Amino acid sequence: MKIFSKIISVIFHPLFVPTMGLFLIFNIGDQAAYVPLPVKRIVYTAVFVTSCILPLSITPLLLVLKRIKSLRMETKEERLWPMLITGLFFITGYYLLSFIPAIPGLILNYILATIITIFVSLAITYFWKISVHMIGMGGLTGGLLAFAYIFGLDIHVLFSLVIIVSGLLGMARLYLNVHTPAQVYAGYLLGFSIVFLFVAFMP
Repeated sequence: MKIFSKIISVIFHPLFVPTMGLFLIFNIGDQAAYVPLPVKRIVYTAVFVTSCILPLSITPLLLVLKRIKSLRMETKEERLWPMLITGLFFITGYYLLSFIPAIPGLILNYILATIITIFVSLAITYFWKISVHMIGMGGLTGGLLAFAYIFGLDIHVLFSLVIIVSGLLGMARLYLNVHTPAQVYAGYLLGFSIVFLFVAFMP
């Protein structure tokens, strides 16, 4: 169980989830599915580089500067700098993508909602160790539901799978004793609420 918990925590790490969410959104049958492949590649690359590659590349520097003690970042204080840096990189990616007319506005709204979620999470983390893993999965779930709501899509099977994975991830975080139930539930609800409301109702 401990090995499974660690594996699922790595697979659905917050650095990977935004790109996963985009992949699902691009393939659930709405207008985003008809975005030209070269444009999709640009979006995938920009999001993956700014939300994953660049934040990871700065980790050794944070270790040298003793801003973090280890890659696990077990305390809320250790998570502040990585979250801030990830948010700033993500803003850069969003800014660059906003100049590409072929990218649907809803995709940009999803990315912007993710940025907002990061900074709200950063503010909360200053006071409380909320589960960033669950914030990511909550945001992914909210994004899928928002697109289904806007376009009237039937995503019952996919939505059920995402809910199951979210539950397994929450159990893993609890089993590894890195979060309390309140931190897990709060993280999921926060990510879900911000992304769903922003994508579903943002003009």
